[in-house]
Amino acid sequence: MASTDTTANPRKTDDLAGLEAGLDALDSVQIRRTPVREVLVKKVLPPLVAVALVLVVWQLLVTAKVTDEYKLPAPSAVWDSLTTMWLQGTLLDVLWTSVSRALLGFLMALAIGTPLGLLVSRVTFVRAALGPILSGLQSLPSVAWVAPAVLWLGLNDSMMFAVILLGAVPSIANGLVSGVDQVPPLFLRAGQTLGATGFKGAWYIVMPAALPGYLAGLKQGWAFSWRSLMAAEIIASSPDLGLGLGQLLENGRNNIDMAGIFLAIILILVVGIAIDLLIFSPLERWVLRSRGLLVK
Repeated sequence: MASTDTTANPRKTDDLAGLEAGLDALDSVQIRRTPVREVLVKKVLPPLVAVALVLVVWQLLVTAKVTDEYKLPAPSAVWDSLTTMWLQGTLLDVLWTSVSRALLGFLMALAIGTPLGLLVSRVTFVRAALGPILSGLQSLPSVAWVAPAVLWLGLNDSMMFAVILLGAVPSIANGLVSGVDQVPPLFLRAGQTLGATGFKGAWYIVMPAALPGYLAGLKQGWAFSWRSLMAAEIIASSPDLGLGLGQLLENGRNNIDMAGIFLAIILILVVGIAIDLLIFSPLERWVLRSRGLLVK
């Protein structure tokens, strides 16, 4: 009978030692928190430098008088407009009017787009019927829905939410469909073997596996929500709707106030960046970390 003693086979002993060393190396990988200084240097400093460079170039163009002052205001003029709104107590109201609408509309689109995406991705007939329509709606500019929404619903918040939904729901649904399409069939068969079918299969197998594509759809859905709302606020104006960022931009155009226009554009950009940094970037890091793709 052959001996099983590993000392009789030096090569086998070396292989086992190498395997154990590799496993020990994997176990030794520690997830560490990034030091604050490193975060400041790698994440905070680069955008601050970019903003500073933009301001410098902006000021140089104004100083060189490349165009009339009413067409290109100085950064100080935009700052004065911001300070005036702050002192008047209107700045936070304007921001909250638009941000609250956009977030509520996005949550509504999330509640509609998620089950719709699951339905389209899992039911062949529904996919054949609604798939092309969702793709077409996603490519349709949201501004096209403002006119019919005003005629259907009037100048009110319902009109704003309708435009947001028509812009965001297709993006969220298509993002989920794309994520589900990338789920390995082996995952689905394994889930069925363990009894995860129907709702359980969708919740415990499909959704976690499709999370990267779904998250990309959510980011795009938020972008469509924000852009749709800005288009609606610019076109549809009424005292009953309150003053939002889109209306602030339109007021600047009507009053030939370029400083006000630049301020509105900057505020719209800042809100979009803030939502991405505060909500979607942490979600992306969590997804990557949960899949072992991020160790910091």
